[in-house]
Amino acid sequence: MTAIDSQRIEPAPEMPVDQLLQNMKDYTAMSFELIWQRQAIFLATTILTAFFFDPFNAVLFYATIMICEGQDLLLAKRVERLTRHQRKAIAETLVWILLNTILHSAAICLYAVFVAFEQPSGGHFTPLFFLFAAALFAAMNNHQIVWAMIIRLTMYGISFMVIVVKDIWVERPDLSSELWLHFFTVVFVMYFLIDCALVFLRLYRTNLAQLEKLKEEHERTKAAYIAKSQFVSTVSHELRTPLTSIKGSLDLINTGALGEVPEKMQGLIDMASKNSRRLSTLINDILDIQKMEAGEMVYRIQPVNVHSIVSESIASNLGYASAHNVSITEDCPGETDLFISADASRLMQVLSNMISNAAKFSFEGGTVTVGFKKMGERVRIYVQDQGIGIPSGSRDKVFDRFSQIDSSDERHAGGTGLGMNISKEIVEHFGGLIDYESTLGAGSTFFVEFALLAEETLAETIRRRG
Repeated sequence: MTAIDSQRIEPAPEMPVDQLLQNMKDYTAMSFELIWQRQAIFLATTILTAFFFDPFNAVLFYATIMICEGQDLLLAKRVERLTRHQRKAIAETLVWILLNTILHSAAICLYAVFVAFEQPSGGHFTPLFFLFAAALFAAMNNHQIVWAMIIRLTMYGISFMVIVVKDIWVERPDLSSELWLHFFTVVFVMYFLIDCALVFLRLYRTNLAQLEKLKEEHERTKAAYIAKSQFVSTVSHELRTPLTSIKGSLDLINTGALGEVPEKMQGLIDMASKNSRRLSTLINDILDIQKMEAGEMVYRIQPVNVHSIVSESIASNLGYASAHNVSITEDCPGETDLFISADASRLMQVLSNMISNAAKFSFEGGTVTVGFKKMGERVRIYVQDQGIGIPSGSRDKVFDRFSQIDSSDERHAGGTGLGMNISKEIVEHFGGLIDYESTLGAGSTFFVEFALLAEETLAETIRRRG
């Protein structure tokens, strides 16, 4: 057995510290996982042998095993605390694991041999089965530390041979005797156990290799993601500078500061202005997405007056709505002193996304209604249009990145599909809810809901700021 093991499962002499530590952690984790199964086996063995053989030796065996089990648990906790930089501690802990393995296996082997010697020749079913169960358990569950598995299988194999060879030595039977059958059966069982150990060892090492490949792939993916993020951020910032100049120049031309614009050029100037605004919005959205992914989005949470933020969002989007030949109306109840906890500028961004989408997808001459209503201890801010509506089953697309309900070349309105995804991230960061209700061909109502600030909380917040 030793020759086969040394040829096929002996660990490399220069095993990396990371791999050795991983093996030890896996070994002790398995010990924790199977602790109650082992206790049941040892207790059952002790009770059976105490009843049919010597109670004193049975109790002594169980006490020794419990000491070893306790030491295993202490070593397992020690392994949990080890790091890859503690080379000396790792080596010392491994030595203690192997020493405890020797003591543990020796107790099992000595007790099995003792029980066998108490029986007449050939009647060793109980101790042999006990050894077989222990050896099979080791073959299946001790492959993480190869030397621990070798120690156990070697000691169990020697005990097997001691029991059957002792019978042959004492009885000197003919080759046709059952004692020789027992001997050859034990040899076969030992081969079977070694083969099982090798199978589980190969599976374990294959899994470790696959895990290592996954870790390497994960590191490469992280590096690629960081590179992508840096590239997107750099390019977006670099695009902003010339775009700001272009927008500024176009605005000067449109205001007439540089003279009257010829009628034939006005259409081109308007188109350039419109597309520069779209490009600016796209760059801002990409930068927001980048900040959210990196966890760098800055929020200034404070009490926000719901009526004020609704009125302000309407005022800031009147020009956009007018460009689409759409009017905006306000629908606010008489109770206006409602406050929520949010970042006013980011909430304004959310409402602007909702209003611009409503205007974009409305029919010419349509009306967009923006308002809010109290719902118990919550408030709902909504934007309602009378436009084309949203098909059923499109909820995921509405809030996905770079997603459009209609992705065809003839869709009703353009866009990047980033606005609602960013809005969802912002609203959920404030602990709110964003959703919509829609009827195809009859319009949509997008809304956000937030918990209202209690008067005591609001007063305390104002007092702190004051």
